[in-house]
Amino acid sequence: MTRLNLLILLALVVSALMLVHSQYEARRLFMALEVEHKESTRLDIEHDRLQVERRAQATSQRVEQIARQQLQMRMVTPAITQYLSAGAVSASSPRESRP
Repeated sequence: MTRLNLLILLALVVSALMLVHSQYEARRLFMALEVEHKESTRLDIEHDRLQVERRAQATSQRVEQIARQQLQMRMVTPAITQYLSAGAVSASSPRESRP
């Protein structure tokens, strides 16, 4: 009878240790899930911020400002426009060197 009691006690201790281990593992996994959820939220916020920044960078006013300042471009006016006729040949054209 004592062997049976000892065997039952041993099974009870092993079962209790397995229960403690499984609860510890569940808590550890839950904490890891929470950390990843926070990281996902942070990345979503960062993505939204970058989308807003991209839209701000692509405004026509900003593109025009960069074209004027960095590329020294200016608006087309009739005073600086050059018109070419269909029969005009440029000076660097290979046709001009023919006899």
